[in-house]
Amino acid sequence: MNAPLAAVIQHHSKSFALASRLLPPAVRADVLVLYAWCRRADDTVDLAADPAAGLARLEAELDAVYGGPPSADPLLAAFAQLVRRCALPRHYPQELLAGMAMDLAPALYADHTALALYCYRVAGVVGLMMCHVMRVADDTALPRAAQLGMAMQLTNICRDVAEDWQRGRLYLPYRALGFADEAAVRAALTGPIDAGLAARLPAQVRDTLARADAYYRCGTDGIGALDWRCGLAVRAAARIYRGIGAPLARQDHQPLAGRAYLPGWRKAGQVLVALAGQCGVAARAHGTTRVPTRQVEFGPELCL
Repeated sequence: MNAPLAAVIQHHSKSFALASRLLPPAVRADVLVLYAWCRRADDTVDLAADPAAGLARLEAELDAVYGGPPSADPLLAAFAQLVRRCALPRHYPQELLAGMAMDLAPALYADHTALALYCYRVAGVVGLMMCHVMRVADDTALPRAAQLGMAMQLTNICRDVAEDWQRGRLYLPYRALGFADEAAVRAALTGPIDAGLAARLPAQVRDTLARADAYYRCGTDGIGALDWRCGLAVRAAARIYRGIGAPLARQDHQPLAGRAYLPGWRKAGQVLVALAGQCGVAARAHGTTRVPTRQVEFGPELCL
């Protein structure tokens, strides 16, 4: 089953696909299952004619994964096995679905405190689920894993402003963009981005990327709790995602100037930088990492 799952991650995220190749084979197999389930959940909602019905179907599938009979669907069966093998708390995939529900309205965010909850739900919990798949030396690393996922989501938000607007969504905090309330935002979303808003976007993108950098710094502090090769893969993924800020800066943080991305050779360079950073981390003895025993919920300790 690994080949089809590897194709999923390669198609949807070349950055994660590259980083995943650095993982030990057994861990990579589980990571591919987790990524494929997350992707399935996202597509079930985003591509459905009735997104609410798609979300309800995901809820029913999750019920079956955590307590129902074995599924005939190969991916759901593999995900159910991973849930049991890695002692994956239902809270994490449930929160991921809650994040997707926030996109149905869609939700709007007045400030970064409100946005942090969304980032935790759609990305922070992915970092926490990865801790169960990769194992950790101690549970103090778990909040850092959530923050690393939140950092990556903030990067995505800055990169995808134009694309999200076309889908009727705005994730950047709207008060800093000059909107008085949600009604004003929803009215604006019915048309193209006007010149006034376009002029205000760079400052907010710059501020959001600075916040993302703070989350990246906290997030990478937890990498030492992972097995060495897992740590290398996570460090590489963080470097690649954080690197998207550089092309945004080169276009003066104007997300409307074109979708920022890292070409393959720059991604390879970030992997080398990650390797250099990981070389200073002592390899952990076999058996010194374990499945986490703590469940991390959203709260002040995750917010920067």
